[in-house]
Amino acid sequence: MSSRHQLTLAQESWFGFHLIFEAVMGGAAAPKHDPTASPAISSSPTIRALDPTGASSAASGPASNEPYRATVSGHSSREPGRSTPFPGATVSASLAPLLPATFPPVSTKKVKCSWLLREAVTQRSGEPFQASENIMPEVLGDRLAELHPVSRSVRQRHSGSSQTSAVDTGSSTLATRSVRCPILNLGDSIVWHANIQNRVSAVPHPPGSSEGTLLASEILKRFQQLEMDHTWTESLYATLQFPDRSQSSSLQLLDSAGLVLELLPLNLLDYCPYSATGNFTGGLVYANYGRPEDFAWLRSVGVSAADRVVVMRVGGGVSFAEKVWLAEKNGAGGALIYPDPADLPQDPRRLGLNSQTAVSEHVHLGSGDPFTPGFPSLNHTKFPPIPSAGLPLIPALPITAALAARLLSQLVGPSCPPSWRGRLPYVGCVLGPDFSSGRQVRVSVHGIMRPVLLNNIFSSLEGRVEPDQYIILGAQRDSLGPGAVKSGVGTAILLEMARTFSAMIKKGFSPRRSLLFVSWDAGDFGSVGATEWLEVRLNIPENVKTVLTVTPPTQGYLSMLHLKAVAYFSLDQAVMGDDVLSAYTSPLLVDLLDAAIRQVEHPKHGGQSIYSHAEREGGSWRIMKPLFLNSGAYSFTAFAGVPAMELRFSEERAYPFVNTPLDNVSRLQEVLGGRLGVTGRILGELVGEMVLRLTHDHILPLHITSYAQAVLQFSAQLNKHSAELQSRGVSPQWLFSARGDYSRAAETLQRAIDYSDLHDPTTARFYNTRIMKVEYHFLSQYVSTMETPFRHVIHGRGNHTLSALTEHLTLLTSDPGRFDENRFRRQLALFTWTLQGAANALKGNVWTIHKSNSYAQR
Repeated sequence: MSSRHQLTLAQESWFGFHLIFEAVMGGAAAPKHDPTASPAISSSPTIRALDPTGASSAASGPASNEPYRATVSGHSSREPGRSTPFPGATVSASLAPLLPATFPPVSTKKVKCSWLLREAVTQRSGEPFQASENIMPEVLGDRLAELHPVSRSVRQRHSGSSQTSAVDTGSSTLATRSVRCPILNLGDSIVWHANIQNRVSAVPHPPGSSEGTLLASEILKRFQQLEMDHTWTESLYATLQFPDRSQSSSLQLLDSAGLVLELLPLNLLDYCPYSATGNFTGGLVYANYGRPEDFAWLRSVGVSAADRVVVMRVGGGVSFAEKVWLAEKNGAGGALIYPDPADLPQDPRRLGLNSQTAVSEHVHLGSGDPFTPGFPSLNHTKFPPIPSAGLPLIPALPITAALAARLLSQLVGPSCPPSWRGRLPYVGCVLGPDFSSGRQVRVSVHGIMRPVLLNNIFSSLEGRVEPDQYIILGAQRDSLGPGAVKSGVGTAILLEMARTFSAMIKKGFSPRRSLLFVSWDAGDFGSVGATEWLEVRLNIPENVKTVLTVTPPTQGYLSMLHLKAVAYFSLDQAVMGDDVLSAYTSPLLVDLLDAAIRQVEHPKHGGQSIYSHAEREGGSWRIMKPLFLNSGAYSFTAFAGVPAMELRFSEERAYPFVNTPLDNVSRLQEVLGGRLGVTGRILGELVGEMVLRLTHDHILPLHITSYAQAVLQFSAQLNKHSAELQSRGVSPQWLFSARGDYSRAAETLQRAIDYSDLHDPTTARFYNTRIMKVEYHFLSQYVSTMETPFRHVIHGRGNHTLSALTEHLTLLTSDPGRFDENRFRRQLALFTWTLQGAANALKGNVWTIHKSNSYAQR
């Protein structure tokens, strides 16, 4: 079978994914689960697990006295005749006692198919399809695949045909419309899978809790039932913050003498993980969204945030961590963050938040364990805690809209600009910084840091040609609340995509590269589980690294991530609506996404592809957005140098329940009008289209010239200030030369690929290795990973980045007195040499590098 035909068959098989996924996302309510019930496990060892509050809870078996030891365990179930590099692995001790004794078997129930499908299959194969015939869901998916419009367009693309009206079926011409076969009953195992989102989102399941650990064991078991090539867990301890049970956080209103007038009501479960603990008393300043421009406007009108408590609204494109960091940077002593009805709907006549609900989010300006920044959290007894520079030094609390209204209504001072006015009732928009009658507010935050056992769960399918190159799909599993959007949707899509790809391979699809499916722990604390895994693989000395072939490491963590991972797809918060698609992505994946949205139907606007609908609404370019700090994909690109993407369907009217106790399946279904299954299926199909290309194509379909355009735009801006810079003794010539070198190297590599024999394995391997280095070489080698973990010069954070350089450059015209020549020189040098290194890596040959760098000798 040709590789092109295999790709077509693989894409046709996605229709089976469509059918089952609608059941996954829209099945009956999940059976209620009692987190206190003990699973029936025979002869299991005793372990001790830390719950989120730090209490030690014993399960049956011997106690463990090694709380800081990372563990790795797995499962291998490869077919006979193939080598098994990781045989006989067992389940991690942290999960084994919680595995259910029995699990639903593979479904043997059958479903009846519609008359349209029966007619189509008869026309296709010439064999009669009896009206009473019952078929397995997998068979049903295969037969329906013949009619799927995606496969039709793929065949046309490969054959060069531009016709879209019909597809040749051999004996007749079938209508091009999509055909859906109703599912009547998929059996017990499918019911369990169909209810996974309800199961995940039934109750809060924070890291380290009994409910979270039980859920991890169920996900692990589900992966094992799929009989993937390898399934394993990796466990480690990380430091997380939880509310202190012995002393609650509080918010008090004081009179001019400092006496308590009123204890303002707080929900004891609402908190900002990683807030500084302690007390602060002062006046109050309203700072809109807490963006840099908001604090700049306050300064311009003479209102200082110094030694004040700053009140900020949720949203504005700024995370809680960035809001608190900017407040602290402007001298504030405390921070309060509330959801304004103008941003998150709170109309009682429609589905929305109530005024007594707060929104919680972590405030660590970074990701991973904040006490092991830049290196893995493996053993705290060997590595003393080193607090991250991203940890805030001021206390921060989430408050409700009702409480914010009470505070802001008492402020006196200048009025705020019209654009800052929210929709709090009976509140005149005043900036502060004082209360009427000399009152003050006291913020008290009490949290406790605890080492918590995290469990990341992995399952992989090995590629047949280049197994050491792999595509990763991941989803957050934990949630401080029910987490329908935060963890339920992504976990359901992850499991169904794993099931679909596993089934495709068993039916003959042969992926060139490997697939790795991961369920991450501690995502609500800043992608801790994912970042710690990345740190493990990026901080092993070069002389002990080994190639990772998507199998569990057998000799500790001696494996290699960068230059082996092709791309990462985050499934976090994938469905928050069904109208507007956003893709937060590395530019290297933009072409891949553009091809996918042309193939996939819009979930809300039937008969239109996502691309055609976007073009009608102002352009498909609006779909592409830069990666952001709280994205599940951010660390992979900004920290590890792996191209990453996070896709999300949303509405123009924001989904208001994320990071609240109200984020459950019933509300998400109500927001979507019952279309959660359809939307989740479309999202999975989009990701599947891209993953299929990445696993199949001889040459990786990454847009290697994309970064040249970003640098070109900055070069044009820099050129406008060239005379001023040169008058200050700063020459931008080296940056211009480095940009030219990178552009030429990328274009030369692309031309070489276009004119090469890509079916030659050696040639393909040679070019793919160079393509996979592109993102990685945009990580600055001139800054410390401990001090500046997000080293990417385009997507990262710090003085070495293009954004910092651009911001500093604007001071030449906006505020020349604040322009620092020495600092700008350093920023320009850091960025220029990183860009030059990326260009050199693309060229590859020493003599070519020497020739192109000759300008430095002049």
